[in-house]
Amino acid sequence: MIPKKYRLKSRKAFDATYKNKTITSDSMLIIYAGKCKKDENQPTRYGFVVSKKYHKRSVKRNRIKRLMRECVRLAIKQNKLANCEKYMSIILIPKEKTIGCQLCDIEKSFFKLIARLK
Repeated sequence: MIPKKYRLKSRKAFDATYKNKTITSDSMLIIYAGKCKKDENQPTRYGFVVSKKYHKRSVKRNRIKRLMRECVRLAIKQNKLANCEKYMSIILIPKEKTIGCQLCDIEKSFFKLIARLK
C-alpha cells in the first residue's frame, strides 16, 4: 500500500493533472504529469486510472491497479523516482497490452516513461 502522502485522491487534483497535458506513453502505459512543484518539501502524488473500456471485468481492472501501485510503492521505497520529483502529480493509465503482463513488465515500462519525463 502506498503511504497516504503519496496518493492522488481528489477529483479536482486528477482534473488539474489532465489539464496540464504533459503526456508520455509506450505500448503498455500512459503517464500524465502535473504541474511543476513550487514547494520542494511536498512529495509527488500518484494516481491510477483503469476504465471500463480497458476490461469489463472488475477483477482484471483491480489486478492491473494493484500491479501499478506495487510498482510505484517499490520505486518510492528504493528512491528510484528522483527524475519525477519535480512534478506535483502523476497519473498512470494502462493500455490493452497490459492485460496479461507481470510486475516486471510494468516496472520496465514505468521506468522507461519516467526517464522520458525529464
